[in-house]
Amino acid sequence: MPAGVSLGAIAAVLIPVGIVTVLLRELPFSAKKWMKDSEFFSLLGLMMPVGVMTILVVYAVAGQADGTGGLWPVLLGVLVTAGLHRWKRDSGLSIFGGTAFYMLLVNVVL
Repeated sequence: MPAGVSLGAIAAVLIPVGIVTVLLRELPFSAKKWMKDSEFFSLLGLMMPVGVMTILVVYAVAGQADGTGGLWPVLLGVLVTAGLHRWKRDSGLSIFGGTAFYMLLVNVVL
């Protein structure tokens, strides 16, 4: 142990940190009871996935503006992903197919 640090001081820090960590991890499960019938949380559960995916797509496209080939491979990858999802309605296939198409464009074509 470092000089001036006792086992009691370490315990005085780690025990409250451990208790707070456990309580914060348990909080969503105990709060589930009062959130179950809430209109706000139902709406949030419906809208949140769409919002998160929109932010991820915008972030990915904006981040690749200076990347290999510019914006075209990213935009074509997004179109392929959207097309696959519209065709099969399978998120796994859409994400894998769009990513594979993008990687093919960036690494093989360009």
